[in-house]
Amino acid sequence: MREPSFSHRRAPVSRHFVARLLAGLQAAMAHADDAQLTADRPGWLQRLDPRVKLIGLGALIFTAVAVHSLAALAGLLLSAVIMARLSAISLSRLLRQVWLGVLLFTGMLALPALFMVPGAPLLTLPFPPLTVTCQGLRSAALLVGRAETSATLTLLLVLTTSWPRLLKALRSLRVPRMAVMILGMTHRYIFVLLGSAMALFDARSSRMVGPLPPGERRRLAVNAAGSLLERSLYLSQEVHLAMLSRGFRGEIRLMDDLRLQKRDWRALPVFMALALAGFACQWLRLP
Repeated sequence: MREPSFSHRRAPVSRHFVARLLAGLQAAMAHADDAQLTADRPGWLQRLDPRVKLIGLGALIFTAVAVHSLAALAGLLLSAVIMARLSAISLSRLLRQVWLGVLLFTGMLALPALFMVPGAPLLTLPFPPLTVTCQGLRSAALLVGRAETSATLTLLLVLTTSWPRLLKALRSLRVPRMAVMILGMTHRYIFVLLGSAMALFDARSSRMVGPLPPGERRRLAVNAAGSLLERSLYLSQEVHLAMLSRGFRGEIRLMDDLRLQKRDWRALPVFMALALAGFACQWLRLP
């Protein structure tokens, strides 16, 4: 069950304010459609029951957060890469969507640990006079490794599972109905709001000739934000009433029920073995 599709014609490459906004909105919609196409591909993770993926990948994420061994994190990240390749997800996509962004953000947070964590000196910078310690380098590597591994496993879950099946799996695992309903409404409303924003800026762009001065661009942004806020209040009621009129009562229903297959029973021990191997690296005091 896919979200409503929209026309994803690319906006012309321009410095125009409205054109850049349209290009950003269209990129967001195209990214969502591409994620749905990835979930429909024949791959190892795609063929597994979403409940098995939630339990298995959740166990691996918990292991990545809990262990203090770089060897365990490296093994879990390598396992995630292998699962991605078996699921028709390219390394370039992981690099673009996860690794670079997480490395940039987490690296900025981990950078002070190189100099602030006391320990044996490893490297001394001449200017400014700072000393990198072995313990500080290890602490920074642990922080970045945990973030990269957890984000990669989370992306695998999202890219290989359609949203309705993921919500159904959450409900099957006894996640409260209210929490699942909030997630479902939020996901659906994001697409409705994106479509409304695209229509608003597309209409504005079709009535403009030439670039806008800076003051007019700021005025346009403020007016657009106010208009979208007003529409969002109206659309939230319309979306909820439309879902109620179609029989939605908080429970996620699919055309085909979730059923565990032989491949699911074989995959679950694999996930658990990987999680236990990560803790074994910690118990063996591997670096």
